[in-house]
This record gives sequence, C-alpha cells and structure tokens, in this order.
Amino acid sequence: MTATTAKTAPARRRTIAGARALHAAGRVGSALGRSAAIFVPVFLVATFVTFALRAMSGLSPARIQLGEEATPEAIQRVEAQWGLDQPFLTQYWNWFTDVLHGELGTSWVTGADISTLIGLGLGVSLSVATFALVIGVVVGFLLGTVAALRRTTLLDRAITGFVTVISVMPAFVVGIVLVTVLAVQLQLFPSAGYVPAEQGFGPWIAHITLPALALSFDVVADVARQLRSSLVSAYGENYVTGAVVRGLSPSRVFFGHVLRNGIGPALATIGQKFPALVGASVITEWIFGLQGFGRFANDSAQAGDVPAVQGVLVVSIVLVVAFNLIINLVLARVMPASQRGV
Repeated sequence: MTATTAKTAPARRRTIAGARALHAAGRVGSALGRSAAIFVPVFLVATFVTFALRAMSGLSPARIQLGEEATPEAIQRVEAQWGLDQPFLTQYWNWFTDVLHGELGTSWVTGADISTLIGLGLGVSLSVATFALVIGVVVGFLLGTVAALRRTTLLDRAITGFVTVISVMPAFVVGIVLVTVLAVQLQLFPSAGYVPAEQGFGPWIAHITLPALALSFDVVADVARQLRSSLVSAYGENYVTGAVVRGLSPSRVFFGHVLRNGIGPALATIGQKFPALVGASVITEWIFGLQGFGRFANDSAQAGDVPAVQGVLVVSIVLVVAFNLIINLVLARVMPASQRGV
C-alpha cells in the first residue's frame, strides 16, 4: 500500500499543479476579457472625440500655410489637398483606418510624418518616465512596507511625514533644486540634454537620472501611502490571523498573505501614474533641455498643428489603455483574494 501511494504521489502532484496552472490561466484570461470589453469601446469613443476636435477648433492647414490673407479659393484648394472637403464621417474613417495601421498623418506645419516625430520624442519621455517609475516603485514600496511593519512607531510617523512633504513638492521645483545641487555645484550629473541608449548605457542613464528623480517624488509618495494603508488593513483580515495561529513565520505571513492581498491599491496607483508621467513632463523637459513627447505636444498645440495634436492624443490613449491592461493582468495573477470576490 505504501509503495502504491509512493508511485501515485508524483502523478497526483502533477495533476494538482496542472489544475492550479489552468485556474491561474483562466483567471488571467477572464481579466483580459473584462479589460478588453472596457478598453475597446473607450478607445473607439476617445479616438472619435479626438478627431472631432479639428472640426470644433475651426483650424485649417490653409490658414497656417497661406496666412490670414488667403483667398477663399486658395483655402478651398489647400483643404481639398488635405481631404478636408470630404464628409466628416468619411474623413474620420480614413483617419481611423490609418491609425490602426500606425499612420498618424502629416504635420500641417512641417509636412513631416507625425508618427516619426512622435517616435523621436516618445523615446526620450518613455526613458525618463520608466526610470522615474522604477525609482518611485522601489522607494515607495520600501517606505510603505517599512511603515506598515513598524506601524504606530516613530519610524512609521517619520515615513508618513516624509511622504507627505514630498507629495506637495512640484516636479519643476524639485528639478531646479536637483540641477543646482547635483549638476552645477557637485557636477555629478549633466544639467541638460539627452543621449540615446544606443550610444552607451552610462551616458544615457546619467542624462535621465535628474529628470527621473524630479518626476519620481509624487510616485514615491502615492505608492508608499497606498501600500502602507492596504498592508495595515490586510494585517487585520481573518486569513492573516489564521496564518499566525497555524504557526507560520512572520516572513511567510507577510509575503504569502499580507503583501499578496494588500498590493492591489499600490498597483492601481502605478497604473495611473505611468501615463501621467509621460504626458505631464512638459515643464521638466524644459528645465532639463529634453525634446520629449511633452514638449512636442506643447509645441504642436501652440502652432495649431491639429494632426500632430491628434497623434499625441491617440498615443496617450494607447499608453493609458495598454499600461492599465498590464496592471489588470498583474492584479489578476498576484491577487487571488480579490479575484475570488469578483
């Protein structure tokens, strides 16, 4: 009997492992389906509203190219060249199908391909935003975890006070201070400019460190506060009490139960922060002399370059949808408790 049990034990373990894998895959697939059901209509509506901005703005490429003194015949000729003499829905469908193929149109001002222009600026902004997010997540998780583990102590209060202070510090103020201290006085980092990663990891990371630090403060504060609050709440749940009663070590209780079920709000915060970091870096890019996505959006809006602004909005929508989709999939994988409640 013992020999038979020994022979069947590996098969039983494989069956259980397979069932768990299928369950996890089903949970992720369910989250993907729910996200798609939300994000696809949002993308369609958002792109339609984005395209409608041109009609509502009253702007025309003829006014930019010919000036305010252009004759009606010249304006009509230029607008026909851009396809603006077609019905609105026809224009939208042509533009939308181009967007689905990755073509965002041509700039009214420079005549350059907008996808190329956005790609150049987006590479800069994504580098800075990604590094800022990494700094914010690492430091925020560290501070939030320490504060939760040492809750109600002096250390907890010190961390809470620190994140409160940095949360109200504007990124441009932090950027100016960083340039003054770390770049000008100590000369540890370059004060401005950008070097692509292809030209060397060292120069690339050196040029994006200060702007990333300036943008990371808000992420650190939000992640730390959300994580501390959710971890403290998780410590009061019945499943944690049961794990402690069963004699599990504090580390197993924390990593196996508290962190896994209390990480949700912090992950949701990250999902909201990354697109905001990319889109809200205009002032920071000015301070550090970066030709990024934010500056391109600002320059395009000031010039009345509607196709460029529409391209910026489309890319922003895609970033928001894609990153939140990733966060939802991660939540579905690491938060079994929340999924059981859905």
